[in-house]
Amino acid sequence: MATATDQVVGFGLVTFSALLFVYYTLWIIVLPFIDSDHSIHQYFLPREYAVLIPVVAGLLLLLFIGIFITVVMWKNRKPVKKLD
Repeated sequence: MATATDQVVGFGLVTFSALLFVYYTLWIIVLPFIDSDHSIHQYFLPREYAVLIPVVAGLLLLLFIGIFITVVMWKNRKPVKKLD
């Protein structure tokens, strides 16, 4: 069973993910149908960032996965025995 701290952290992560999903969905799907002079546009970044942010996040994720795999493989390598 999860402790209270684990449950609070899990709830926080789920809430953050849900809010991020709603924000991104509104930004990409709903905002283009609202007039550009409407005041809601001040709460969103320019549309170019809608592609740039996920691409950079994906590249950083791949970088960190590669670094993690490299470190794990480096630590688990066995020394090569030399034949005399």
